[in-house]
Order: sequence, then C-alpha cells, then structure tokens
Amino acid sequence: MSERIKKVAVIGAGVMGHGIAQVLATSGYQVALVDISQELLQKAIEKIKWSLSKFVEKKRLRPQDADDALARIKPTTSYEEAAKDIDLAIECVPENMNLKKKIFAELDRLSPPHAILSSNTSTLSITEMAKATNRPDKVAGLHFFNPPQMMLLVEVIKGQFTSDEVVNVLMDLCRKIGKTPILVKKDVRGFVVNRVLGAVFLEVFWTLARKEASIEAIDASVKYEGGFPMGWFELADFVGLDIVAATGQVMYEAYGERFKPCPEVIEPLVTSGKLGQKTGVGFYDWSKGRPRIPFNLAGEYDVDRSWAVAVNEAAWLVYDDVATPVDIDTGMKLGTGWPSGPCEYADKVGIDSMLNKLKALYEKYKMELYRPCPLLEDYIKKGWLGKKSGRGFYTYT
Repeated sequence: MSERIKKVAVIGAGVMGHGIAQVLATSGYQVALVDISQELLQKAIEKIKWSLSKFVEKKRLRPQDADDALARIKPTTSYEEAAKDIDLAIECVPENMNLKKKIFAELDRLSPPHAILSSNTSTLSITEMAKATNRPDKVAGLHFFNPPQMMLLVEVIKGQFTSDEVVNVLMDLCRKIGKTPILVKKDVRGFVVNRVLGAVFLEVFWTLARKEASIEAIDASVKYEGGFPMGWFELADFVGLDIVAATGQVMYEAYGERFKPCPEVIEPLVTSGKLGQKTGVGFYDWSKGRPRIPFNLAGEYDVDRSWAVAVNEAAWLVYDDVATPVDIDTGMKLGTGWPSGPCEYADKVGIDSMLNKLKALYEKYKMELYRPCPLLEDYIKKGWLGKKSGRGFYTYT
C-alpha cells in the first residue's frame, strides 16, 4: 500500500524534523526538508551528515548508502517547491496549534490532491489540524520518538476524519522504514505513551510534594528495583521540565482531576529556567553529565505505586477504545524503554493485586489519579485476574 509514497516533505528541520528526514532518505525516499532560513537548513544538513557518519563508523550503513541518503534530501525554504509533487508531508514545527493550522492550510493548497498530510505532534489535536484543510480524511498523526534515527516506535494517530486507508498506508510506511507503529484509534490527548507516562509523573510528583520520599530515593527504587532505564525525575529532566509541565497542562484540560497537576514540584524550576538536562540543571545537576543516583536508597519508594497508576491509565486507554493492550505495551517498551508493558505487568502480578493497590491509594489520598478504571473492576468480576486465571488483558492457554 505504501508503494504509492515516494516523495515526502518534512516541515521543520529541528531535532525531530532532520532526524525523520534522515530516516526516510536512508530508506530510499526523496525528501524535501523545509525551514524558514538557509542557516537553519544548513545546520540540519550538518547534523544529518554527522549522524550518517556515526552509522557508517558503527558499520550500520555503508559509506555509499550514507552518501546516497544525503543526496536524496533537498533543503528548501519554499513550500511551493517542497509540496508540488509529494505523496506525504510530515509537519515537525513547535507545538503551537495556530502555527500548525497555518502550515496545514498551506500544504493543502500546494500539494497534490492524493497527498497525505501528517503531524509529528506529541500532544495536539489531529482533528483540529484537519479542519484547516479540504482533505480531512487524509490528515493523521505520525508521532516519532526522540531521536528518530534510533527510536523504533511511531504512534500513528487516527483523527476524527482520517480514513482507514490512510491509516493503513502510514502503518505500512513505518514498517518499511524499519519502525514499529502502534495504532492510536482515537485522537485523544497524550495519545498512548505520554498519557501513561503523565500518570506516572504525577504519582511521583505528589509523592515528593507529600514528603513521602526524596527524588533520589524514588529514582533509585525505580531504576535498581523496578528495572526501568531511568528514574522518573531523571527522565523528566531528560525530556525537559517545560515540556513535562506543558504536556501535563494539556492532559489536565483533557481529563480533569485524574491529571491534577502538582505545581509546587515543577513550577518553581520552570519559572527559574531550570529545565533539566538542556539547561544544565533541573531536579538534578547535569553540569558534570548524567546524575549518579545512589544505589543504597533503593527500596525507600514502593515501585508498585508507579505500576498501579500506569496500569490504571492503560486500562482507561482500553476502556475508551483508544488502543489495544499489545499496542500499549509495545509503546511503553519501545517508546520509553520500560522492562515490561503495563498490561503484561498487571497480568503477571495479578490484576487483583493492582486493583487492591489502587483502592488503598485512593482510600488514603482521595485523589482521582488513583480511582480504579471500571475496566479493572469488570475484569475482576469476570474472574480475569491475569496469567494465573488464564485471562486478563491478554488470553493465556
């Protein structure tokens, strides 16, 4: 199906844009890379050259293939030139809805009628962007993870008007460029990965605000006991605290009290410009590289609290028919490096055990974050406890 895609325009040559352009060009696609100045485009091309040289150095790409990939990327400041004969556009500009709508209207005007228009947004509404065009059935989300050259996951988001054919073409394209797509069946805020992650961030932010555990104790427990690649505060610093705060606000507006923000933990850092790794300081000091999280504090935070809210949010995604358990689990493992997906974790330890944990937390704190999703209650009523009963999120034989 994706055979019909040969030429792609990538709009925005920043971190995500130039990475996505590189991935497509390496897979044989012709790419027009668009930005507002030659200077920005030149910087992007230099970064692509550097990245390709690393792939060659590590014997993951032949020198000739790297040269060919670079030759397939045409940098331009002209939308007309970029869009005139494309089959697909991927918009990668900052998370500003008005800017995105302006770009979608322009792409709609300039690109051929068959072209699919997609956005790499991580939080904003695909349906809203589609309304700026005369082809809403051909608008979808194509959310790559950072850095796109390395990360295998892509969330394919079906907007309210997106046709099944367009979804299938994009899923197929992702596989062709060596990525693993997961389908987000509804245009909901946070899609899959950021929604589950958002719930976990809130659980530890509130735990810190209540002075129940320190930043280091939470992160040590999560890393050394939970087997996660990074502690939650370390991860927040890595993502950027401004982005974590902005995404959190979007989720609060979408889901209400379940995503009630914890301003006292994150706002003072954001307002003082301490945004994490990119500014050298956030929850941790990054000036000497990655923070060293003391091993001896592991065990001072109950990691199952993180799992409980992750399982609960995964249950809401299934309950609302946004994603399947297998796609949720794939998303969390490939998008964030989790040792297990929340659905398979719940099935392994017992859905009853996760439900009891949530009920105890809800009883103690009276916060919507911990109120169990009706799906979990429903599974228990049916006797679906996970692996031990042969059925949970998954069926076991």
